[in-house]
Amino acid sequence: MIDFEEELKKFHPSLEVEDAEEAIYNQDLTDMADILIKMVEKAKTEEEE
Repeated sequence: MIDFEEELKKFHPSLEVEDAEEAIYNQDLTDMADILIKMVEKAKTEEEE
């Protein structure tokens, strides 16, 4: 039978995962909310003209 407590003591996170996490969080990604905000702002400026 597996001793989960013992296995958890042996666990060390992979450096690759940490590197990937840092790269993902440091990217400036545009999401749907950003796109919608830009569309609304553009529509307002076109309306004012």
